Amino acid sequence: MCVGDKCGEELVGDMSDKLGFTPEILNVLNELDSDFLKKYNMCNHRLLKDGALSAKTKILMALAVVASKQCDKCVVSQMRSAINSGVTKEEIMEAMDVIFITSGAPAVAACKDALKLLK
Repeated sequence: MCVGDKCGEELVGDMSDKLGFTPEILNVLNELDSDFLKKYNMCNHRLLKDGALSAKTKILMALAVVASKQCDKCVVSQMRSAINSGVTKEEIMEAMDVIFITSGAPAVAACKDALKLLK
């Protein structure tokens, strides 16, 4: 399906190029509703773009939010995005401090698989 001037496959490709990997949710959204995929792409574009806050800061904020929701797969996806965006191990570990202070041990536990990506 096409949305505006881009088809779903092209949107997925563009987002994957920016992220450095393809989150499975992009393929699912493309199969189900390419209109929604376009909305998802617009949000993703704002997250990965410097503005008043740097893209790295926004990605770390997103990491903290999905960790607080205890979404393991979401944390892995945000961690990959952070690493591919040049976020350092030290910055991630400082974000882990914030996650622990604001959301507790369960949120940190949700980061278990994501933290393995730092090795």
